[in-house]
Amino acid sequence: MKINALKNHIYKAKMLRVLMLAIVCVLSACGADKVEHQDEQLSQKNVEQIVQEYPYKTQQNIPAMAYIEHGETYNAETVIPPQCYTKTDGVNNPCYACHQTYRGDKDRSNAMNDGALQGEYQFSDLGVTNHWKNLFIDRRPLIKNISDAQIKDWIAQDNYSDFIDKQQQDKHWKGEYTPIENLAYPEQAFNQQGLAKDGSHWVAFNYKPFPSTFWPTNGSTSDAMIRLPKAFREVNGKYSQDVYFANLALVEITMKELAQTTLPTISEYKVGVDLNNDGVMSNEINRIVKQENYLGDASDISLEHTLYPQDTEFLHTVRYIGVNEQGGIYNAPRMKEVRYMKKHNFKSKQSLASEYYLEQKEKDSENLPQVKQLGDRGINTGFGWTVNGYIENEQGQLRHQYDQELAFCSGCHKTIGSTLDQTFSFPRKVDGVEGWGYQNLASQHDAPNKGETQGEFLTYFERVGGGDEFRQNGEMLARWFDKNGKVDSDKVKAANNIYELITPSPERALQLNKAYLTIVKEQSYLFGRDAVLTKATNVLEKVDESQQPLAHAHRYQWDLRLDWHKNLNKGKKLANDNRAVTAKYDSAEITKSHDLIFKDITTVKGITMVKGLAISSEATTQ
Repeated sequence: MKINALKNHIYKAKMLRVLMLAIVCVLSACGADKVEHQDEQLSQKNVEQIVQEYPYKTQQNIPAMAYIEHGETYNAETVIPPQCYTKTDGVNNPCYACHQTYRGDKDRSNAMNDGALQGEYQFSDLGVTNHWKNLFIDRRPLIKNISDAQIKDWIAQDNYSDFIDKQQQDKHWKGEYTPIENLAYPEQAFNQQGLAKDGSHWVAFNYKPFPSTFWPTNGSTSDAMIRLPKAFREVNGKYSQDVYFANLALVEITMKELAQTTLPTISEYKVGVDLNNDGVMSNEINRIVKQENYLGDASDISLEHTLYPQDTEFLHTVRYIGVNEQGGIYNAPRMKEVRYMKKHNFKSKQSLASEYYLEQKEKDSENLPQVKQLGDRGINTGFGWTVNGYIENEQGQLRHQYDQELAFCSGCHKTIGSTLDQTFSFPRKVDGVEGWGYQNLASQHDAPNKGETQGEFLTYFERVGGGDEFRQNGEMLARWFDKNGKVDSDKVKAANNIYELITPSPERALQLNKAYLTIVKEQSYLFGRDAVLTKATNVLEKVDESQQPLAHAHRYQWDLRLDWHKNLNKGKKLANDNRAVTAKYDSAEITKSHDLIFKDITTVKGITMVKGLAISSEATTQ
């Protein structure tokens, strides 16, 4: 990177010398040798100055933040996520979850149709090299000095509330504000139906985590909230919860292509419409059928097939893995990231088709991706959505992501074939009334995907050959696979809920938290955010484009949406228990020692000493 910049400077200096010589020769034939000698001395001096401006040499391992500080692009193909470099051996296919073609569905709003990427690499010359260096770091030596007690204390802290306070006090901030009171503690933030208690109108929903990056066993817990614009929440300018939940249900109907769905009890009288189409107006109903238009003050807006209304917002937090006293796994208060999306511009199916065509044309030409940066407001996907994100700084405080870090989001929320209106989570919401409420894995069974009969996660295990894209989660291999690497399907089917399938042991959870903490300390997000414990072995460092990723027999058609009504009567226990992700605890008892953990940072005898914490010095060199 720095060498290329230096070469550019040298090239420009040489071209300048040639131009100067040409001008001199035209004006006078005499003294040319003298001028050339003087110009050569000047060029050499400029090069020496240029070299001095760069603090890193070619053999040094340049820190991620140095690229940002010096305005140099580390990876122009950051939209290619780490998972795309998985070694498939021709048979192990994690690619199908993102890359899909639906040519038979003429009404589908996503026209990317990139299912062919399951069978061929379409990388630019830059993209064939895997830039996600953090995949190849053995972090076990880096976490050996972090105790379980220290990491438990670290993840138990709320870093969201301070972040929101500082953001609101920043008079120069031009981005969005997303305050939800007590968001770090979901049981305090939301009521039983998922509605935020602070009046912000955010609504949490219970959805099946996308395979497999968002499985707790692979590094993080998470949640998601939706908020519809004001007109969808009001009747004649006044807030109506009945109208709001009716409109939320209609969004679910259009995104899932349903004829009807259930919802929390509402009054048809308050909405003014016979919503269940039974010919009678009722004070209490729990079912709504598809309508032509939305309701309340949004009654002039029609439902559009698999498209959200304009100004729909999503909030998504990525968190550490909480471990309670009984060893149960839950969403920890501390957040790794806060991610935000807003549909700032509604685009019709025809307009989206044009955008997809242009994107595919760019990819076929192997042009580098273009990311429209909006400063504080994040990035414009070009498909009507604004995407923004926040991540921990070295002290664990949430900060706005830098442009290069934020460009990473375009890889998934822009142009892959499997998404619906550039989203993942909401189309995977548990159907109807059961899906309104904060994320709870213990309440979900392994529902199959739309058009299939076998549980989605069991199917994923079989197609991928492991419990993660890289097939290196040893705990998942030991738990759900036999010694020959074959899935124990009977054991998987016997699981009571997906909590049992995709949450880690307490020991692994704490190790993953520690591993990610070293990435935070390094601020090496440009090199990858995956909390891997050991060096990845099933990942390509360089792609051979002449080889097919997968044989034809191992390419699959897939719909990310789920058939929640299948596999229900298998004797499953679908109830909350003491291992539920939404753990109950008294936040007042959580100490404030996190304010001290990163207060003083010094290096003594090769060890980076953090007040209350010691991390091996290698953790600061990535």
